[in-house]
Amino acid sequence: MATALSIKNMVCNRCVMAVDSVLKALGLHPQSVTLGEAKVTETLSPEQMETVRTHLSELGFELLDDRRQQVIDRIRKAVIGLVRRREDRPSRNLSEVVAAELHQDYSTLSRLFSEVTGKTIERYYMEQRIERVKELIRYDEMTLTEIACQLDYSSVAYLSSQFKTVTGMTPTRFKALKENTRRPIDEI
Repeated sequence: MATALSIKNMVCNRCVMAVDSVLKALGLHPQSVTLGEAKVTETLSPEQMETVRTHLSELGFELLDDRRQQVIDRIRKAVIGLVRRREDRPSRNLSEVVAAELHQDYSTLSRLFSEVTGKTIERYYMEQRIERVKELIRYDEMTLTEIACQLDYSSVAYLSSQFKTVTGMTPTRFKALKENTRRPIDEI
């Protein structure tokens, strides 16, 4: 019988490859590895689970046992997916995306997220969007107008206002900085 593992801090394809590699190195047979989840063909003993937990922890991942934490991780994954793949999706609002991906009522999910993390889903979404804006500014391939359009901001002024609220500086000031003040996605 297969074992499903919920894994926190998986935020990109490199994370998927790293988890897949760890599982194979431990002699396990992954059926699938996706953001936030891995399935192995084996039924894992408590000792094996602890070994997996230890090896994943060494790479900055966390094996989730608590059902509430698993839901929080799925919400984070949905928000990150919305921000990162915004240009691939039709314009949908945050609550629709989160509710649809988790197949639960948004108000229930929102209340749980706030209880556990101390911030709203909307605030988390705004922080993720601003980190994406920082990334796109650093690439220096798009204008602020193009960035605003790609991330579905209603205007450059609104993007700038949110940017300043989160970072304490304007996008122009951020662009002029030589130091990298971006935060890793999993630390937001």
